[in-house]
Amino acid sequence: MTKMTPLFLTLLVTMGWTHALTPLAAETSTHDVVVYGGTSAAVTAAVQVARMDRSVIMVSPMEHLGGLSSSGLGRTDFGRSGTIGGLSYEYYERIKNYYDDPDVWTYVEQSDFHFDSGLMRHRGYREDRDFMLSFEPHVAEMIFDNMVKEAGVEVVRGQRLDRQHGVVKREGRIVSITTLAGDTYRADTFIDATYEGDLMAATGVQYTVGRESREKYGEKWAGTQKDARHHRHHFDKNISPYVEPGNPESGLLPRVHGNAPGQKGEGDDRVQAYCFRLCMTKVESNQVDWQKPEDYDPQQYELLFRAFKAGEFGSNVSIRDVMLIGMMPNKKTDTNNRGPFSTDNIGMNYNYPEASYEQREQIVQEHIEYTKGLMWTLAHHERTPKELRRQMQEWGLAKDEFQDNEHFPYKIYVREARRMIGQYVMTEHDCLGRKEAPRPIALGSYTMDSHNVQRFVTEEGYVQNEGDIGVHPKKPYQIAYGSIVPKEKDCTNLLVPAAMSASHIAYGSIRMEPVFMMLGQAAGTGAVHAIREDSAVQNINYSRLRHRLIADDMLVSTKQTIPVSVESEDLKGIVVDNTAAAKKGEWELSGSKEPYVGRGYLHDGDSSDRRSVRYTVKVPQAGHYTVRLSCVPHHNRATNAPVTIHHANGKTTVRVNQREEPDGERLFTTIGEYQFDKGETTIEISNADADAYVIADAVQLLPAED
Repeated sequence: MTKMTPLFLTLLVTMGWTHALTPLAAETSTHDVVVYGGTSAAVTAAVQVARMDRSVIMVSPMEHLGGLSSSGLGRTDFGRSGTIGGLSYEYYERIKNYYDDPDVWTYVEQSDFHFDSGLMRHRGYREDRDFMLSFEPHVAEMIFDNMVKEAGVEVVRGQRLDRQHGVVKREGRIVSITTLAGDTYRADTFIDATYEGDLMAATGVQYTVGRESREKYGEKWAGTQKDARHHRHHFDKNISPYVEPGNPESGLLPRVHGNAPGQKGEGDDRVQAYCFRLCMTKVESNQVDWQKPEDYDPQQYELLFRAFKAGEFGSNVSIRDVMLIGMMPNKKTDTNNRGPFSTDNIGMNYNYPEASYEQREQIVQEHIEYTKGLMWTLAHHERTPKELRRQMQEWGLAKDEFQDNEHFPYKIYVREARRMIGQYVMTEHDCLGRKEAPRPIALGSYTMDSHNVQRFVTEEGYVQNEGDIGVHPKKPYQIAYGSIVPKEKDCTNLLVPAAMSASHIAYGSIRMEPVFMMLGQAAGTGAVHAIREDSAVQNINYSRLRHRLIADDMLVSTKQTIPVSVESEDLKGIVVDNTAAAKKGEWELSGSKEPYVGRGYLHDGDSSDRRSVRYTVKVPQAGHYTVRLSCVPHHNRATNAPVTIHHANGKTTVRVNQREEPDGERLFTTIGEYQFDKGETTIEISNADADAYVIADAVQLLPAED
């Protein structure tokens, strides 16, 4: 190469040709695998490749690793904890190990952070558990950093892909990628672990944005769902969307679109709302007060003011009516959307998936200004109810989080962007158990969940939200290897674990951080196997892949694990759950100890008041039956819970020690064998004279020969 003289360099700079200097400063590196992204999936993908003794480099567009897991989403959504395996499980083990140290509990006692309800199981600190699903953002980032460091993963931070010219592809394979900084990375196999699917799109792989129609994959919950009311994230009151209430000629208020919402089941290119998962605290010494944005415009929150006035949140509106506050260790929060007007910035992200970096930054900044303005509005605006203002003023951003970003999360919650159309497309049929995904690599179990997609004007002239869906799979389901690889004609050496191949409604269940980590690990494993076998990623030996995944503690089949929740119809014999039983007195639903049948089990609150649960059992034919009780033991439970069985020879009351381990398996304890006549009989659990908490989950009758 010709050496440039200082005069020639000066001339280039003077003439504005500084881009001509980039090749001299650029670097080229070659590895077995390049992982593009800084998400939790990127971390597990890179760590897995390194642990399989292959060279790997992680090129992260962001300075901070972990994606949403380290950007405020510390209240992990997981479905059934029995489905989490591999590096994902290891990550949550490391969280638990960190919080085992009493010295890290600065603002709250370790024992005080203990949730005992069904919806919060595993999110509190429990000494008797080996993993934990709630954590502070800086702890999450620290653990991700430790994982890549310990594995010897080379990490390049703050380097964004040149999406226009940065992918070199030959004969269906990526040869190299180049960042905007001019650095080039070559590899045998590439993994796009971004939420946005930028490398996937730049490679020319097929993808989609938005919602499919019902007809596309035959999905009931596809497309527009304007009549759905799965959560309370819609307007119940008649609120005008116009600048002058009731006057369409005055124009629409901000964040309301004037287009038709679409027919039920109709597809569109709209994207579910994004938000920031704020980390708040009430601890004054660790608190940053809400600041009024410089360009604050109260008109942006006019719909909220009208909702207050109309009584949308009731007469005594509280902070928990307008946002979901999930408590984290050390009196911090993971703050999420709740209600018809909250932290979700509905309809303001449609262009984000395909936007340039500069355009995305503008969209993100608009979301930041909206969120900061909302927080100040709730805390200080005179049109906000006084009691709500008082409550909001007790909170502020956590001073010791996101310290180099004004205590604001690093990453916006990209709930959904591009989705690959890969070798296999996951749909609601997979999630709901109507079909079984081929070549499974991980399990999913969370609700098929979509936040609102649009805010529109009804035919009657009122504002309404649309797109909020929550459909619960009855049991865990398998995720196909084909859903993280493109079609072979598109690219043969790329894996995509985050912007993976799924319909909008199926993606709503799969898009949980524990699942992304598992899919990242599967992608890393698949990448190494493709190299070893000199094969396209689509055609690797699945038997070998499966064997390695299982050896690394991944769960690839629903038969590998006893799920947290077992459905009655999946069990032998006659099973009656507490949901079908008659209850006397106050019983509370819980799920902190597992497994259990159905949604959870009941407990009496260790009350001295007489309470009972009566199960009506339909016996199909006369004979001897073994009676069993579902009750996973715990030290706080009764040693003498009375269970009364009505049988052919009268009735028998048995005192059950609910602290003892079940006999033979984790779910049921045998309490006796009895003769029953054909027809209905009853079994009753009560707390009469019980010495501690009494649990009522399910009863089971098995023919004695079974």
